[in-house]
Amino acid sequence: MPIQQPSNQIKLTNVSLVRMRKGKRRFELACYQNKVQDWRSGVETDLDEVLQIHSVFLNVSKGQVAPNEDLKASFGTTDTDKIILEILKKGELQVGEKERQAKLQQQHATVIELVTSKCVNPSTKRPYPTTIIEKALAELGINITSNKSAKAQALDVIKQLIAKQIIPIARARMRVRLSANAKEAKKYRDTVVALIEQIEDEDWSQDWECVGFIEPGKYREIGDLLRNESKGRANIEVLDMAVIQEGEEAL
Repeated sequence: MPIQQPSNQIKLTNVSLVRMRKGKRRFELACYQNKVQDWRSGVETDLDEVLQIHSVFLNVSKGQVAPNEDLKASFGTTDTDKIILEILKKGELQVGEKERQAKLQQQHATVIELVTSKCVNPSTKRPYPTTIIEKALAELGINITSNKSAKAQALDVIKQLIAKQIIPIARARMRVRLSANAKEAKKYRDTVVALIEQIEDEDWSQDWECVGFIEPGKYREIGDLLRNESKGRANIEVLDMAVIQEGEEAL
């Protein structure tokens, strides 16, 4: 007679695990790759798209399904649906080495792209190639991680690059439009304009309107100054978050 596998032995491969220790036991769920984060963020709502199998395991790799007595002792219930939801919400997502490396490489590339899009060589006003930024990060000993947002890491990298000046680098200028009542603006125009690096256009025909380029760090200062001087009746509008020079044209 052929040897039959025990009914509670289920073989699964190529899975992402969610683990949770409850009481004296560790429980696991077998999930599809990348779906757990989608479910936690609300992008995915169908559990059938998240779980490879609707069971709670003691050990997924060995196919050991958790017996009811262990579920009852640890969770106070044998309701699989409730237990699965608790593990999905509170459990630790286990990521395979290949998946971890792929995610880290993607995060690294995203950070580099953000840095190159927000910074320029101050002499040419042009962005650096990604290879130059890569070398600068290596010289600074900066390591990109996967447990912090790419945007936060990019901003930190930019601060360090500007502070250390391993290569001549600066934040790309912002292009903004300032607008206010012409009569009121005459009282504080010079103070505001002193914070603008370059004025592109200025118009007094009706209301005061000024388009110019500023360092990103000046945006909040100019905004606060306008609000205080005009009692909230003036405005600053971002036309371009990062103006870079490519060829002979400003982008």
